[in-house]
Amino acid sequence: MLNRKKFDFTLAALLLILIFCGCIAIFTASTSKLGEYSTTMNYWWKQLLFSAFLIGLLILLLKLPLPIFEALVIPLYIFNLAALILVLFTPPINNSHRWFVFYGINWQPSESAKLLTILMASRILAKEHLSELKQLIFGFGIVLMPVILIIIEPDFGTTLVFFASLLAMYIAADLPLFYVLLIISPVISIVTSVYWLVLIIWIVLLIYLLMRARLSWVAITVAVIFNVFISLIMPVVWNSMKEYQQNRILIFIDPMRDPLGAGYQIIQAKIAVGSGAITGKGWLQGTQKNMNFLPEHHTDFIYSVIGEEFGFFGSMLILLLFFLFFWRLSTAIGEIKVRERKIAATGIFAWLVLQAFINIGMNIGLVPATGIPLPFISYGGSSLLINGLAVGVVLKYLNERGFMK
Repeated sequence: MLNRKKFDFTLAALLLILIFCGCIAIFTASTSKLGEYSTTMNYWWKQLLFSAFLIGLLILLLKLPLPIFEALVIPLYIFNLAALILVLFTPPINNSHRWFVFYGINWQPSESAKLLTILMASRILAKEHLSELKQLIFGFGIVLMPVILIIIEPDFGTTLVFFASLLAMYIAADLPLFYVLLIISPVISIVTSVYWLVLIIWIVLLIYLLMRARLSWVAITVAVIFNVFISLIMPVVWNSMKEYQQNRILIFIDPMRDPLGAGYQIIQAKIAVGSGAITGKGWLQGTQKNMNFLPEHHTDFIYSVIGEEFGFFGSMLILLLFFLFFWRLSTAIGEIKVRERKIAATGIFAWLVLQAFINIGMNIGLVPATGIPLPFISYGGSSLLINGLAVGVVLKYLNERGFMK
């Protein structure tokens, strides 16, 4: 039941405001206006229906007894893994096997996997009788199972969210920071492998940090050899990547390499944002959107539509709302005392922050285009429902403060 003294009305209100702004943005992104003629696709009212359905689910989630909610985590996680396997045998959409289609409604099991994997991993990491090494291995295993299936779809962008959440949960579980360093070190080695001098500096720094952590020379040697090996096989990995995957990276560095092909999305998104100037072109007046120069303008590139039609002020308003939302969410995490719930809430926070950063970043050319939607703003039923339910889980934890396990 709702505890008015403990329920976080501020966080809930910010969530509803973001969803409302998303519905407005989807309406204008779905409308094409040329002169006196205009047509509007049905995305906006579908998003309204999903929003109403989400509010109903949030009410049910808050009323659901906590023991029943926690008992559902394991079977739902297993069911979602089965769904990730079955979806691989569905007809491809845009060369990917990501969606189940039920009477015109698409369900993307990789979206629900984010929340369920976080809840499952937090349960493992909260077990104090497990050693730090076992927490590290078991937590990684819980995350690795859905990640492998999602990569097969293929959907590489979504996997970033899983590992970012896992790292955040490791930190929240008070695992030693050198574990986190060992996990992220291969990523840094991949990035630095482009320049040998930078790679050498990084390896020296890694040795120094691991020595400061008082690891044995055997552990340090293994870590260094592994990172050097990762950097050496990068040319092989690069050559084994598909052409479109290579193009995404190359076009991110220089979009003009292929302005009419792989670089088209980034170029058009940056044109849309830049042409909005300070106050924007006005409601429904975005030319990049109306003339269909901007692709996927109701999903991945909806922030560019906001920038074009509402300008700098509109873009900053969305950023301000996200800042307030994430600030309140981070504050709420500090108020959760139960270890498992705190770890889960931290993973949810990292997931939503990373998605917002990546989506806005690719709209303004800071990160490569990955197909990750903007939480609560981009069109998509699966994304909206799961993102909203994730916040609902945090609201439920806050609402039941004091009820220790």
